[in-house]
Amino acid sequence: MPRDFPIEKLRDIGIIAHIDAGKTTVTERILFYTGISHKIGEVHAGEAIMDWMEQERERGITITAAATTCFWTPTYAGDDPEKKHRINIIDTPGHVDFTIEVERSLRVLDGGVVIFDGVAGVEPQSETVWRQADKYHVPRICFINKLDRIGASFEKSLESIKERLTPNVVVLTIPIGLEADFKGVIDILSEKAYYFEGEHGEIVREEEIPENLEESVQKYRAVSLEKIAELDDRLLEKYLDGQKLELPEIKEALRKGAIGYLVVPVLCGSALKNKGVQLLLDAIIDYLPSPIDLPAVEGREPKTGEKITREQKDDAPFAALAFKLQTDPFVGQLTYFRVYSGTLKAGSYVLNVTTGEKERVGRILQMHANHREEIKEVYAGGIGALIGLKNTRTGDTLSDPEHPILLEKIEAPNPVVSVRIEPKTRADQERMSLALKRLSEEDPTFRIKSDPETLEMIISGMGELHLEVLVDRMRREFKVGVEVGRPQVAYKETIQGKAEAEGKYIRQSGGRGQYGHVRLRVEARERGKGFEFVKKIKGGVIPQEFIPAVEKGVKEALDRGIVAGFPLVDVQVTLYDGSYHEVDSSEAAFKIAGSMALREAVRRSKPVLLEPIMSIEVVTPENFLGDVTGDLSSKRGRIEEMEDRYTMKVIKAKVPLAEMFGYVTNLRSMTEGRATYTMEFSHYEFVPANVAESIKEGRQS
Repeated sequence: MPRDFPIEKLRDIGIIAHIDAGKTTVTERILFYTGISHKIGEVHAGEAIMDWMEQERERGITITAAATTCFWTPTYAGDDPEKKHRINIIDTPGHVDFTIEVERSLRVLDGGVVIFDGVAGVEPQSETVWRQADKYHVPRICFINKLDRIGASFEKSLESIKERLTPNVVVLTIPIGLEADFKGVIDILSEKAYYFEGEHGEIVREEEIPENLEESVQKYRAVSLEKIAELDDRLLEKYLDGQKLELPEIKEALRKGAIGYLVVPVLCGSALKNKGVQLLLDAIIDYLPSPIDLPAVEGREPKTGEKITREQKDDAPFAALAFKLQTDPFVGQLTYFRVYSGTLKAGSYVLNVTTGEKERVGRILQMHANHREEIKEVYAGGIGALIGLKNTRTGDTLSDPEHPILLEKIEAPNPVVSVRIEPKTRADQERMSLALKRLSEEDPTFRIKSDPETLEMIISGMGELHLEVLVDRMRREFKVGVEVGRPQVAYKETIQGKAEAEGKYIRQSGGRGQYGHVRLRVEARERGKGFEFVKKIKGGVIPQEFIPAVEKGVKEALDRGIVAGFPLVDVQVTLYDGSYHEVDSSEAAFKIAGSMALREAVRRSKPVLLEPIMSIEVVTPENFLGDVTGDLSSKRGRIEEMEDRYTMKVIKAKVPLAEMFGYVTNLRSMTEGRATYTMEFSHYEFVPANVAESIKEGRQS
């Protein structure tokens, strides 16, 4: 079968932003204007198409990244079928607790649309998603939304993007009026004003620029043209000679600059009031890359580890990345995947390069949020969902069995909050095991373990909301009755000094004995560097085959620290000496000796507790400022800066996570419900001695 759509007319994009900037509202307008939906679903009415989970509709937030596909012909192209483009969109969550959804979406997308609230400008989670997009080198465009709100300022929002994210912005549209007077937008490259009429702003009317805005347009235009001209030597020469730059050549240079991430185009509007979204769609097509605009995908040959590449072409060997798993009540497990090269047909076999297993592709689905359409094959650049894969997880590479390639994995951040859960009845016990297995397969930031002392089940995640939603899903989707304990902080332990110790494990019983003897040195590593095992055995004092057993014993001992039984991190362990017995030595004996030596060495090297510290931003009316700052200080918080945002005060602070449970209720009662806050993980820090004592007592009681 020939492909139904040329690859150069394909755009794989994600919509990313801080919570409440209006991502889902923008996506709903896109679906309406592109003809995918015939009614606009509003988030505040609980009817958004992309927020299809019950919890999303109740809470008015996006929890899971939803994928959809639509078609758009740019407004300036009329009805020319040759100009029609296909856009695959992923609408991602804004809440930091669901950060993995953004991370894995950005890993497989070619371009991003970053939405900003026109009142707040750049917010904490805007910076987080921007950094995530930088990590994967994703070209992006900005859309300053909500310019109809009281306190909206295009200029202030633009300044906050320049100051906090990137100075390389190119303004493409500016607003006509603000707040209640926001009427439309001006395209400063074509020098035309656009108004959006009809019940849902579907009629785009082009007019001349209003006289009172002429000066402002010329000011922005001069700055933008200069930035665009600098992207192309021929254009720069023309610009410096004072010659007129033609619109097609301006757009061509800007496209190259945006794809190379040299500049970031900025547009504006109000999705809720149906203004500016069509020009955003035009910009997605004009300035974001198609799969073939990007360099060939890099991976490794699984056996040799050498670098290999795949061109994003249909006739190249098949390679794809599984980026999300989802349990569907009707069809079972769905595996979302992005095809980087080649073609995949339903019914064929693929190699899961990560696990080395072959899997059969049952059916291939084209997703429209939670609606689906079955397709026979999917081509390079395509995003779809597979039914029938048994052992594929998030981040696994799927490839042609004859031409394996291992693509870069998706790294999941470590969880910071844990709760104990137990089933209400025996029947719930079985269902709970299945639900936990399914949910942990879907979400790599959700971890499960059982406490070896109490045999209780402990689940860990990225925040209170994250765990609350997961427990809610267990109750609703898997019909599991569960009791949930109080949230626990994911403390860690480390060492401050350097020490040596030996571990001897000698057992003589009737038959063959056990003999393992090691000497270890432990020293602290830089925060966040993790564990490193160094072998410095000379002259075969310990035979080579026993060294992995020592490392295994050391790793197991790291799981339960000396201070209060929390995992040990950021430690370098050097195995430098030991001895063995020709008959009695065994792997098991060396494993136990390694574990004993590590515990003794850690005891001698000033072990300490570490706790997660969160970055917090509180937005409060000025008259509650004293109460809020006083309360944060009482929670061991360090206030780092304060600034004004319209009539509100913004407080930025670093506070230990242990002090932040239930903060939202506390903050609301303190400020008559008018303050809001956002929180994200920052780093780990030493726990003060008095607090460490109470944590130890809590663990021992």
